[in-house]
Amino acid sequence: MLQEADKLGCRQFVTPADVVSGNPKLNLAFVANLFNTYPCLHKPDNNDIDMNLLEGESKEERTFRNWMNSLGVNPYINHLYSDLADALVIFQLYEMIRVPVNWSRVNKPPYPALGGNMKKIENCNYAVELGKNKAKFSLVGIAGQDLNEGNSTLTLALVWQLMRRYTLNVLSDLGEGEKVSDEIIIKWVNQTLKSANKNTSISSFKDKSISTSLPVLDLIDAIAPNAVRQEMVKREDFSDEDKLNNAKYAISVARKIGARIYALPDDLVEVKPKMVMTVFACLMGKGLNRIK
Repeated sequence: MLQEADKLGCRQFVTPADVVSGNPKLNLAFVANLFNTYPCLHKPDNNDIDMNLLEGESKEERTFRNWMNSLGVNPYINHLYSDLADALVIFQLYEMIRVPVNWSRVNKPPYPALGGNMKKIENCNYAVELGKNKAKFSLVGIAGQDLNEGNSTLTLALVWQLMRRYTLNVLSDLGEGEKVSDEIIIKWVNQTLKSANKNTSISSFKDKSISTSLPVLDLIDAIAPNAVRQEMVKREDFSDEDKLNNAKYAISVARKIGARIYALPDDLVEVKPKMVMTVFACLMGKGLNRIK
């Protein structure tokens, strides 16, 4: 089944073990991705519909959700705010950015019917305490109840700082303790592409050629030969749809080879420098085997 899904570019989220064990959330995510990619529905006449708005989720929120799920948090994040209401995922993220959690202070499910939400709020209070005292985040005016109630502005303030610290740690790992500059990443990318006899290169994370995703796809192929099916890649006469399809495929294959990519396809197409940097940094980490 998964081999056939791979031919469609839809093998994401699950492993054979997940299917056999009946992991409901991962299997649901797999089926949802299959449906979203090949819904067998007629394309709507109105091509200006923003699917993010249809789903009630902004691109920023989707980026954060992708980042969390790329790290393998449990439970899988389907709804950014409600799935963080007990802070269990936030605690996992703290440990991933090397902020230790005293798990004896954490209330775990199943929560009691009476007073269960208070247990969740206690978790959220502890999450804010860790952010302020251990991670040294700026969390002025944020209380545990804000996380529990899904206050979007205040929840995103914490999640943004978690993702930023993770990204900084990625760069530190690449430099074996010292932060790696943009120039070092770009140099590694171009040297790797050249060594693999690729024709692509980048001058910066603003390079317009990145909008085609060809430098990313060629880099993936250099890191993991034969991972990219070349017949799936559009290489000339790009339409906007071609660029988006290339970007979707690049991110899908990057995740397949084990790179923890959390950027969106739109980030590549629109060449958003900060998110483009995370793509190349994560691929560099995978190429050097320095990101666990």
